[in-house]
Amino acid sequence: MIDISKTTTPKSDQLNFDDFVGGQPMTIKITKVTAVNGDQPIAVHYENDNGKPWKPCKSMRRVLVNVWGRDGNEYVGRSLILYGDPTVAFGGAAVGGIRISHMSHIDAPFTMALTATRASRKPFTVKPLVVQAATLTTDQRKEIVAAMGDAVQPAELLAHFKVKSTSEIPADKFAEVLKWVDEQKAARPPE
Repeated sequence: MIDISKTTTPKSDQLNFDDFVGGQPMTIKITKVTAVNGDQPIAVHYENDNGKPWKPCKSMRRVLVNVWGRDGNEYVGRSLILYGDPTVAFGGAAVGGIRISHMSHIDAPFTMALTATRASRKPFTVKPLVVQAATLTTDQRKEIVAAMGDAVQPAELLAHFKVKSTSEIPADKFAEVLKWVDEQKAARPPE
């Protein structure tokens, strides 16, 4: 198959509705939020954005503020699912736009009223996005087992971190696990 959809991508310095040709949503993980000049004063940079940040429209900025708060720096590391909505209108004509369907760091769907036209507001809902955290690598698990030695029992470690196996421990907990193991070993009398 020759995928010709890639040849229709607009040349631009930002993510556009046209980037959603074919209707595929896009999951992004935010790396930086910056203020920029222009009608869309916020640039949301994300992993692998290829220099094309998402510049949310005013309605989507309102969603971000209402759900995650005012501090754009707090958005770093969070994720969204964006989609192209062909019904978005500008100047009375349907031109399409980018909308948020899901957001990480929320526990339940969030609904708020957004301006549809000057005279009407419509409910807009974003759903929770559950992001699967990366887990420890095989080498990291081996390092933990070696650090435990005979001093710390595997069942103690699993119970403390509330997991059924070390393969369920999130990667960002690696240093914490090693520190806990060292503390347990230090607290036990030598044999």
